[in-house]
Amino acid sequence: MISGDRSVLQGRMGAFWYTLQEMRKHFDRIDIICPRVTEGGTGMSESGHRIPESDEGGAEIFFHPCPSSLVFQIPWIANKGQALIAEHGHDVMTVHDYPPFYNGIGAKKLHKKTGIPYATEIHHIVGWPRAANIQEMIGREMSRWYLRSVTKAAKAVRTVNDTVARQVVAFGAPKAKVNVISSFYLDKQILSNDFKPPVSYDISFCGRLVANKGLSELISALVDLPTVRLLIIGDGPERSKMERKVKDLGIANRVTFLGWLPTQEAVSGAMQTARIFVMNSKSEGGPRIALEAMACGLPIIATKVGVMPEAITDGVNGMFTTGTAADLAEKIRSLLANDDLMESMGNEAKKVLELYERSTLIKQYADFLKSLA
Repeated sequence: MISGDRSVLQGRMGAFWYTLQEMRKHFDRIDIICPRVTEGGTGMSESGHRIPESDEGGAEIFFHPCPSSLVFQIPWIANKGQALIAEHGHDVMTVHDYPPFYNGIGAKKLHKKTGIPYATEIHHIVGWPRAANIQEMIGREMSRWYLRSVTKAAKAVRTVNDTVARQVVAFGAPKAKVNVISSFYLDKQILSNDFKPPVSYDISFCGRLVANKGLSELISALVDLPTVRLLIIGDGPERSKMERKVKDLGIANRVTFLGWLPTQEAVSGAMQTARIFVMNSKSEGGPRIALEAMACGLPIIATKVGVMPEAITDGVNGMFTTGTAADLAEKIRSLLANDDLMESMGNEAKKVLELYERSTLIKQYADFLKSLA
């Protein structure tokens, strides 16, 4: 597996951790080549870092972070991958790809060296449908160019929702190679817990704090909602900027920055300390966190990105927003004022658990990869 996700090596039991615990049931060995871990890492060398076996057994999982910077990631993928394949005889490879596409370029070189079949995974087209900044605009145009050529070597393309699948085809990927295999794995045991923590906030928001997530507009909306309290779960490069904005707007007493939480249980518990959940991203593959909020029975206000148009029926199990501060304020105000609607919307939202049950979807993913070997 070629991935940029280093969260497990940073000690975070997040989405990738839980995915791997289920994936190990379907394979004999999983090796993950990823970039160097610099912040909050475990300090392992290129020899690999083994994830201990679970109580249920399954594949051994090893991480192989690059010992150098991203400048050397492409040759690291090709050379380390070749050594691993020679030693362990892997049957198939999958690649999580995104701008600047060093994962895909490295995987293509590795395929050329070894002949191992692989799938390229496009979970999210950066900057589509809306770019948050110039970097995302560049990423979108890079995708437009890259996706025309990526499938020449890849045996298949995995996307995670119909919206991304259509756009990948529009950017030049052969339709016959594009597969929709959901990655929105929901854990019933965690998310359907009847215990609900005390409500302390009106809105919860969860995600990496980057411009794409639309947190700035959500904070601006609070100016027109003088009694509304907001809980922000997550961290990222925009955090200090958002904290300054909250202070400048004079609403610091109504906004709490909670930071990263170590487990999925902690995240779902924190989200449920609010009356509603808001997802205001400009582009997404999912996001899974919005589905998790729905599974917890939270009424949700979301933009029409990623899988949201497939998961939400407007006014029934969620509510759509254009993402502007004015529209957010209007939707939040109307929903918080209607207890009956919040209750019915939350009850309907819970049904996503049946559509995105973790073990079923990960088995589909594993079977898809095995079919390429």
